[in-house]
Amino acid sequence: MQDLFAVLAPDSAEWDLARSLDPARLPAHIAVIMDGNGRWAKQRGLPRVAGHKAGVEPVRATVETCARLGIECLTLYAFSVENWKRPRTEVDTLWRLLRYYLKAELPRLQRNNIRLCVIGRPDSLPESAQEELESCVAATHDNTGMRLNLAINYGGRTEIVDAVNRVIDDARRKGTLSHLKVDEEAIERHLYTAGGPDPDLLIRTSGEMRISNFLLWQIAYAELYVTETLWPDFKRADLLRAIAEYQKRDRRFGGLTRAKPEEEEAEVLGVPAR
Repeated sequence: MQDLFAVLAPDSAEWDLARSLDPARLPAHIAVIMDGNGRWAKQRGLPRVAGHKAGVEPVRATVETCARLGIECLTLYAFSVENWKRPRTEVDTLWRLLRYYLKAELPRLQRNNIRLCVIGRPDSLPESAQEELESCVAATHDNTGMRLNLAINYGGRTEIVDAVNRVIDDARRKGTLSHLKVDEEAIERHLYTAGGPDPDLLIRTSGEMRISNFLLWQIAYAELYVTETLWPDFKRADLLRAIAEYQKRDRRFGGLTRAKPEEEEAEVLGVPAR
């Protein structure tokens, strides 16, 4: 966390928030649904694309802050499989912004030792966007710091379908298709995020109480944090507040942490626990 304090003003709100965090209990993986660009622009009488442009700075701040905190993995929901339904001009602008962001941010990614990965179906993107993504992924491949997943042309259901098909394809290549049995471990090995931790914290901006087909498999036990803040207004302090709230949660993963089962049973029955 010392890397983060190096860029914070002492006695600022961000400084105080950072000092309140327990370095031993930071989430390993943070996922973010970056929502509200269109509403931000509408509130200001601007075209929707203005909101997307304004959303670049929060991406930069979130990525750098997570890297300085020592977060192992950050996943940003950049473009869903459903987003193709938006007006063509808006979608084309998003691809131009993506290319601009990748070119502009590559030096920063390298300085922060960040490895860029893409999850989804990027082969459906315009060729120029695919080329820029592939170039940036290759350039950061050997970096050993935070893994930054950009979810592009991504859908949670699509990911599960792709994972199952990969399991089947592997079995067909190995000649074991006739007695294939699909279990959770097999699917997890073939997810887009294979090899990384599941999200501990899922942040959604704009106040919408939806998952929006994002990381459906991986967020089974993630802590959810929803803020009314629209994505272009999302600052470093908002991220730190989300992490501080996460650290207040009692994560049980379906189990018990307050007491052992026999102690709870004794409490109900009114008898001493053995």
